[in-house]
Amino acid sequence: MSDAVDLVGSPGEARRLAADADRVVVKAGTNSLTDDASNLDDAKLDALVDGIADLHERGTEVLLVSSGAVGAGTGLMDHPDETVEASQALSTVGQSRLMHRYTESFARYETTVAQLLLTQHDLEDAERYTNLQNTVETLLEWGVVPIVNENDAVATTEIRIGDNDMLSASLAIGADVDLLVTLTDVDGVYTGNPKRDPDADLLAAVGRNYDEVQRIVEESADGFGGIRTKVEGARSVSEHGVPAIIAKSTEPDVLGRIADAEAVGTIFLPVDVESDHAGGGGESARAGGDPDE
Repeated sequence: MSDAVDLVGSPGEARRLAADADRVVVKAGTNSLTDDASNLDDAKLDALVDGIADLHERGTEVLLVSSGAVGAGTGLMDHPDETVEASQALSTVGQSRLMHRYTESFARYETTVAQLLLTQHDLEDAERYTNLQNTVETLLEWGVVPIVNENDAVATTEIRIGDNDMLSASLAIGADVDLLVTLTDVDGVYTGNPKRDPDADLLAAVGRNYDEVQRIVEESADGFGGIRTKVEGARSVSEHGVPAIIAKSTEPDVLGRIADAEAVGTIFLPVDVESDHAGGGGESARAGGDPDE
């Protein structure tokens, strides 16, 4: 990991640190991969793979945490996900479809992918987690892209991780990464619910203003979807000295722009280097919508 963390004191410096990341966790939510009918969207998936391939070309290692299995399964099967059993069954159908498409898309860049399905036990049990870390390290050494998802088919309430936002944060902390990028269907974190408040502004950065941001998110969570767990996950990572960015998946060349230190989305400053600059809103809101899983 970079030794430059203690030198970061502004959003601009944090973005330069993010751009220099040698290892990145990229998390893609369901709506970032599926269309309005819950079918897997080939164009969205290929665009995500294009961005990851660009990072590879720059010499960056990438772990991909991918939602979308249940959505892909729903798009293939004429069955609603109204029960836990149905949702779990749909995930098994969708996960195979999802990995098939990732395999095809990464093959355009002669890149191999690997599937890792996890439960909370894998993250909490020391021996299992060590085995996971060793597997991930080996895959990255081989130039393979690990694609991670929760093992919905076997996950009960007691062993569920909860959602892929927290899974991606746990991996970012445990896999010694330099950056967490959470891709969703809104531009980042706002000063209000952008779907209901046209005056809501996109925050450029979150640092010392975290308590205020958390209050805003909690107040607007009813119409602001999964942004709460995204914010919590990003904050958790930043508390370990690692920058985190929440950005819109359909922003053109979003991963490349992050790698170029451009002001994309909302960046969470590493806690030990946050500054008073972190409260700036900066960029105007461009789009609303409910963040995905």
